Amino acid sequence: MHGTIPAQPQRRPIPASSGLPLVLRLALRELRGGLKGFGIFLACIALGVAAIAGVSSLSRSLTDGIGREGRRILGGDMAFSLLQREASQAERAFLASKGEANTIATMRAMAVAGEKGSALVELKAVDAAYPRVGTLETDPPFAPADLFAARDGAFGAAADPALLARLDLKVGDRVTVGGATVELRASLVSEPDKIASGIGFGPRLLVSQEALQATGLVQPGSLVRWTYRLTLPPALSTEEGLAQVEAEVGRALPEAGWNVRTRLNADPRFARNIERFTQFLTLVGLTALLVGGVGVANAVRGFVDRKRASIATLKSLGAPGGQVVMLYLTQVMMIAAVGIGIGLLVGAALPFVVTGLFGHLLPIPIQPPLAWAELGVALLYGVLTALVFALAPLGRAHDVQVSGLFRDQIDPERRWPRKRYLAALAVSVAALVGLAVLAAYDRRIALMFVAAAAGSFVLLRLVATGIMAVARRLPRPRRTAPRLALSNIHRPGALTPSLVLSLGLGITLLVTLALIDSNLTRQLQQTLPERAPSFFFLDIPNAQADAFEDFLRTQRADAEIQRVPMMRGRLVSLGGVPVSEVKAQEDVSWVLEGDRGITYAKAPPEGTEVVEGEWWPEDYRGKPLVSFDRKIAEGLGLKIGDEIVVNVLGRNIAATIANLRHVEWRSMGINFVMVFSPNAFAGAPHTHLATVTYPDGSDAATDARILRSAAQAYPMVTSVRVKDALEAVNDVVSQLVMAIRGASSIALVASLLVLAGALAAGHRARLYDAVVLKTLGATRARLLSAYALEYGLLGLATAVFGLLAGTLAAYFIITRVMNLGFSLDLSGAVLASGLAVLVAVGLGLLGTWRILSQKPALYLRNL
Repeated sequence: MHGTIPAQPQRRPIPASSGLPLVLRLALRELRGGLKGFGIFLACIALGVAAIAGVSSLSRSLTDGIGREGRRILGGDMAFSLLQREASQAERAFLASKGEANTIATMRAMAVAGEKGSALVELKAVDAAYPRVGTLETDPPFAPADLFAARDGAFGAAADPALLARLDLKVGDRVTVGGATVELRASLVSEPDKIASGIGFGPRLLVSQEALQATGLVQPGSLVRWTYRLTLPPALSTEEGLAQVEAEVGRALPEAGWNVRTRLNADPRFARNIERFTQFLTLVGLTALLVGGVGVANAVRGFVDRKRASIATLKSLGAPGGQVVMLYLTQVMMIAAVGIGIGLLVGAALPFVVTGLFGHLLPIPIQPPLAWAELGVALLYGVLTALVFALAPLGRAHDVQVSGLFRDQIDPERRWPRKRYLAALAVSVAALVGLAVLAAYDRRIALMFVAAAAGSFVLLRLVATGIMAVARRLPRPRRTAPRLALSNIHRPGALTPSLVLSLGLGITLLVTLALIDSNLTRQLQQTLPERAPSFFFLDIPNAQADAFEDFLRTQRADAEIQRVPMMRGRLVSLGGVPVSEVKAQEDVSWVLEGDRGITYAKAPPEGTEVVEGEWWPEDYRGKPLVSFDRKIAEGLGLKIGDEIVVNVLGRNIAATIANLRHVEWRSMGINFVMVFSPNAFAGAPHTHLATVTYPDGSDAATDARILRSAAQAYPMVTSVRVKDALEAVNDVVSQLVMAIRGASSIALVASLLVLAGALAAGHRARLYDAVVLKTLGATRARLLSAYALEYGLLGLATAVFGLLAGTLAAYFIITRVMNLGFSLDLSGAVLASGLAVLVAVGLGLLGTWRILSQKPALYLRNL
């Protein structure tokens, strides 16, 4: 059997003219045997492609919905908004000259239901033309004219069902808003312009403009947003016409201070949030695809090992190494095409499934399209990922020796593929990186993701090399099981690199998610600092500010009251550059969007520290100065001495930055991005903002009493209970956490598949190990204990790396991306990594048990 090996026949390459058809023909012939060993390969590719295709297609459906429904969402073709003041007669007349105009007013107010208490509401006052676009749905149904008409001493209203539940009211009951009595004639089912009107802390209360005026809440300086909507004639409703009207209004009324929106960008905040969340989910899908790529590499390596005899046969018949590689690359890519096809089908179907199951919950109606461009991008991701992770193991098939026909090579020599395959690999990696960056909404984040992914692969390879080096240098144990486990870790062809890579990615991801989850939970549960206010009081009329403060002191003498003047202003330019052209950092761009609260002060506000520049004297009378939050100023590219222009009540006010402050926003105190010198707004109408803090806190009964008393004595003051506001925010954040957990589970499933694939890839070598050791007298129990010890040692070493890497990743995401404080709580992370190690050991032993049941004779023949 082991006689002299005959001389190999001279190889004669197959003619090039028949190369491609022959390769394809041989690939199809070999695939007739089925896809055995490629189950995990298919699952990894399909999972990643489905995630990317599904997320992109759903995002396309939502953005198309916004574009298609823009006119209904906005309530017209254009909307011009002002805060704290109504448009003048001249301004309204100019808008009316361009098309049909109607008016909406929104503000926060208190609805008082007698002994049943009071509640904060988002008051929305509409005119007789509402809704000009879309349909208002109520229960019971009402025509708007009948719904809002005044009769029997009360104005009609439609209320959000949440308000009815909160105050234990029913349709037909009455509440008091300011100085007006309002009858709740219907519960609100749907308002066509809900998104454009904004989402607040309280339930919606829909009333007429006449009812709003009767409340007495509209005073100089009151925080009322007036929105004037235009429905343009067909000739001006085109994209060019919208731009023309906007330009004409800007030229005719340059200092009006409008916030202008058109049906083409009906809700830019909602669209931007879709883009951001799509970016996150796409990165999760790409993570799953890259993690799955390790599974692809493991599957291809196992495939090549199984095909060594076939490869040797082909080469002995004259097939060149390059043609052999092309043959098996064709097979692998054909199998990958099956997985990509499955992923594309699932991804394309996802928007239709979501619409069918949850369409009634979405804020806009969507009609899912087949998003061919997005599916094409997902297809490219799948093809490039399969190519990147298959090239290296397939490239080694070029140098498989023909002697494999006569003697099995259990631990074949590991070597780098030839230069041509390394070059192809480099091109494929560059293409995958380029696609990830070019297809991203935020290319900076995409580049950071690419760098983190590359760093993870390199670090895990170094960790595997280090573990093998340490195991090689450790003294050999006397007992058989530890000695065998230690040698298995560092021997040629060991599973260590693939197991460390597969398990390391999974544990790192688990630890990262566990720490993000724990930090977000801590933020939700411990948002209130030790000295957080109990109430915010808004819209305190300037003339009643002192009296209201005295009233608050009568409620509890030990209350700590902080009161500041407050106005709203919109930034117009920074350093001479219009805000529309300012390139702000992502985390501070919100400052440029819409109106901001502003104040003036003689001394630095409590809880702030001047870190650069100097505060102005108390009797300062010069050119208006402003103090800026340092972090936000840096994000906007501002420095001391720069000039900013802010529009307040229709006037542009220029001010010079005199100093920068550090503001602790999480203190829940009264803080502003911009604090002006007192002379900047001399004589301007404004209201006051106050907070009330109790040294020992307060209970629900006390809070309800104070809210009821304040609403009855000062109906124009809006009261916000801090705990209620935080609960509203926490509900949104909790939903975000659940979405992150659900999306990230895709990557976790991919990690589990890859781990199983890594173990399966080493099946052949482990099979021969077991055969030889059993022949030499090793018992099944001893082999199982050796393998368990090996997997356990690798798992523990990898878990240490996963804990460190996951902690660093979570710290970066929490502090730099989410801008929150980081707290190191490793209890959940350690539990998650421990479970991952147990899963790895369990999967390894499960595969080993099957190996140990094999009969030795069949395999001993070829050794």
